[in-house]
Formats: sequence, structure tokens, C-alpha cells
Amino acid sequence: MPTATSGKILVTGANGFVAVWVIKDLLENGYSVRGTVRSEARGAHVQHLFASYGDKFELVIVEDITKEGAFDEAVKGIDAIEHVASPVSLAANDPNELIKPAVEGTRSILRSALRYGSQVKRVAITSSFAAVGEVGVVPDGGIHTDAHWNNKSVREVETKGAAADQVEKYCASKTLAERAAWAFYEEKKTELPFDIVTLIPPYVFGPWLHEAKDMSPIGIANLMFYDLVVNGKADKDTLVNDGVFWADVRDVARAHILALQVEQAGGKRLIINAGPFKWQDFVNAARRVSSKIPPGNESYNAATAKHPAMLDTSKTQVILPQLTYHTFDECAAATLDCLENAGWWTRRV
Repeated sequence: MPTATSGKILVTGANGFVAVWVIKDLLENGYSVRGTVRSEARGAHVQHLFASYGDKFELVIVEDITKEGAFDEAVKGIDAIEHVASPVSLAANDPNELIKPAVEGTRSILRSALRYGSQVKRVAITSSFAAVGEVGVVPDGGIHTDAHWNNKSVREVETKGAAADQVEKYCASKTLAERAAWAFYEEKKTELPFDIVTLIPPYVFGPWLHEAKDMSPIGIANLMFYDLVVNGKADKDTLVNDGVFWADVRDVARAHILALQVEQAGGKRLIINAGPFKWQDFVNAARRVSSKIPPGNESYNAATAKHPAMLDTSKTQVILPQLTYHTFDECAAATLDCLENAGWWTRRV
């Protein structure tokens, strides 16, 4: 398939944490962008943020991404799609509060692209490590790969319904949404003018550009950073034993743009991962910014930390060799700057 190295890109959920960085990167690299939001009010901050780009940035309203034909107009005249919109919540009662918009939103945009996206060359879809790693399970060999799927969370939700663990509900939504994308692709690929690629990030930390009048929109990982690192709410054992994998939001966005530009990315699941972490890694990084950060567990030695499993990014490294990652220090510093600018923290002792 031809790549999308220029042209107009559709970004769904344009007011979201990752999506705003994707838009920024696209605009800075010469693309035009059409973003979707659920209402004019939700798009006002983003419109102001990118006002200097004039007619190279536009917003359209898609009130309900689950409706058939919701994206029919949005995909017209588009060269590639970044499908970033998906619900993120750990407070859903009925699992379908997460699963339906995640799955049907993905199917809806792919159907619209097939019907009306005659120029579309590639659809990049934001998935998650939640669709790969099974909660509490170490894979055979101790390495998660792009061949793995989180079937455990799907089974739990099917069995327990509303009584399923909140994390399992979210993980099931990401698994089922990505599976729906690949099922559509396999069924329709002889008809499609485009291919697809899925991006699989783990915990996403880092600075935010989108509107955050309170902390709820800044992302689950950043909320945990605020509680466990900034406010020191984790005990010493948690700080040195808990943690999985991470990436800075700016690197996740960069991967999305590269995935449109590199031909070999088509048809792939690409894992985006800066590496494993323990919470004390972020404590130490944050303390290099401000001594006000609680010291945590000072016995920690990153060189000897034990990680029960690793995440294989070898395919991504081969396909996207240009992708580099911010460090703990860079990510922590930028996140603390955002917290301070928002008035939620000050580095002054």
C-alpha cells in the first residue's frame, strides 16, 4: 500500500490526551488535520490551541461514534486516519459502557473509510498493552510479544459481567476493539484501498496539551504519578515492586505519525515501549527536578530490579528505527511542569 507522507489526516477523539499530541506532530510536519470531537464545547480548547495553523486544521462533530455512518462525511477527502478515540474508565458498571463504543467506534470508522474514503491509504488504530498482556499472568518465556492477546479479560467479562474487575473490563474493551479491526481487515482486504496498523502502548505518561479543568482527563498513568510519586501515597514495597511498562505520550504520538509514513508498518501490530519501570524510577527522576518530592524507598537499585516479564519491541525497532524514547527524567520533568502550571503542585518547599 502507498504511504501517507503528506495530505490531510483524520484524527478521532481530537480533544484527548494522546490525540492532541498526534495532531501537533502532524501539523508540525506539514500535514493538514481534520479532527473529530463529540461537541463544539469539547473542541473549543483544541481549536484555540491550533488556531495559528489556519485552514490546515479543522474540527468536525461526531456525536456518537457507535452509530452506523457516523464518520461517512468525516472520511471524505482524507489521505489517512488516526483512530485514537476510545473510552478510558475504571468506573464502568456494565462492561458494555466501555466495550460498545470501543468496538463499534472502530467498526464504524473502518466501514465509513471503505465506503467513502477513496483517498485513504492507511488507518492507524490506537490499541493498548491491555490487549496483549493478561492481568496478573506472566507469559511462557517471560516475554510479551505482538502475537499475544489478552483473552483472560474477555473471558472474565463474559463470565462475570458487571461483577468483573474494573481493570478487566477496560482490558476486554481494548482487546475486543483491536480484534474487531483485524477481523474487518481480513474479511474486506481484497476490497480495501487502505491497510491498517495498530499501535500498542503501555502506561502512557507525560505532559498534556488538551483541556484539563480538573485532574480527571490527564490520564490514568499521570493520575497514579500524582498520587504515588508527587504525593508519596505508595508504601516502600509498592514503590520497588510495582510497575509494568511505560512510554511518554510524545513518543506514542511520534509512533502514530511514523506508522503512516513507513510502508512496512501496514498490517502490523507495533508495540510502543520505553521499557519496564518500578514506581521508584519515577520517584528518583522527579526528585532530580525537585527535592520536595518524597524520597520513597531509597534502598532501590534500578540495576538489580526484578521485572517478572518483558515486552518485545524488536519488530517495532526494525520497522520504525527513527522512533526514540524520552527518558524517565525528561518525562517526569515535563509532567511536573504541567502539574505546576495547572496549580496542582508547586516545587517550592
